Amino acid sequence: MTGNETIVDYLTSVPAWYLATCEGDQPHVRPFSFAALQDGEIWFCTATTKDVYKELEENPKFELTAWRPGRGWIIMRGKADLADRANAEVRRAGFEHMVGLGESWDDENDPRLTFFTVQDPHAWLCDIDGTWTPIEL
Repeated sequence: MTGNETIVDYLTSVPAWYLATCEGDQPHVRPFSFAALQDGEIWFCTATTKDVYKELEENPKFELTAWRPGRGWIIMRGKADLADRANAEVRRAGFEHMVGLGESWDDENDPRLTFFTVQDPHAWLCDIDGTWTPIEL
């Protein structure tokens, strides 16, 4: 399993994971729950109308984390690449996921719905004993 496959497997095995951005000097953390692979890259879904998107436009650095009992937690850092190049399969999966959460979209091509990936990622699997094991990306 590749590093990106490991990350997507981990993120999709929990009900929610958390993505942090900054607005000026104020950190913001919010739950996310969609991650998918396309051509070996991890893709996330949000909306151009959400604060998280505007914050990533202003400062593309982000960090995400998730915890799964018995597996420690995962941390990934990087810069958001907001150029939406999601293919039809990822776009359809993201649309269905977001609708399943109760959000309302016209269809998978709704211009408000957007997908982003990560540049310069670094990731670790972490344990309560203080161990940070790098994930090869």
